[in-house]
Amino acid sequence: MTLDLQAVAALLVEHGPVLGGDRFSTSPVDDDLLDALRRMLRLLDRPAEIPVLAAMLEREMLFRLLQGPQGEKLRELARADGHLSRIGQAIAWIRSHPHQPVRVGDLAEIAHMSSAAFYRHFKAATALSPIQYQKQIRLLEARHLLIAQPGNVARVAFAVGYESASQFSREYARQFGSPPARDAARLLAGGETAIEVL
Repeated sequence: MTLDLQAVAALLVEHGPVLGGDRFSTSPVDDDLLDALRRMLRLLDRPAEIPVLAAMLEREMLFRLLQGPQGEKLRELARADGHLSRIGQAIAWIRSHPHQPVRVGDLAEIAHMSSAAFYRHFKAATALSPIQYQKQIRLLEARHLLIAQPGNVARVAFAVGYESASQFSREYARQFGSPPARDAARLLAGGETAIEVL
């Protein structure tokens, strides 16, 4: 399910007063949100009902998220002029250009902020610097490639934007706990897949 910020913004316009909230933190899923999610998943067994019910259930889940402890950050994301929304534009650029060098000044321009303000807000939103964030994206992409197309580690390193295979191997091992080839072999043997969490 993709987070539709226009739908979030529409809910805010319609139901703003009931949607109070706290600052961002990790929190368990409450029963109401879990119930809506279960009903959405049940639609997989009833494909004919998807066109009628999926949009309503998605809207309900967004409403539940806005009411929950993550609501404040979600509201910030939905506001086009909010800092999080502008940081989101820079993050989208990093994700769509993972092989290109990251320059804070260029990203700050994308976000319409000064470099200092951008860096501060980026780090607050992601807990990483832009360069660290890009490194995470590159390493996750590399992990996917190593699982999908096992083989030459150096080829994967260059494919995700590294200029040095040895630097790639060091950073990969630091991130995932073992060298690229060994990690990929372990994941393939266990039937696991790499999961993107950023």
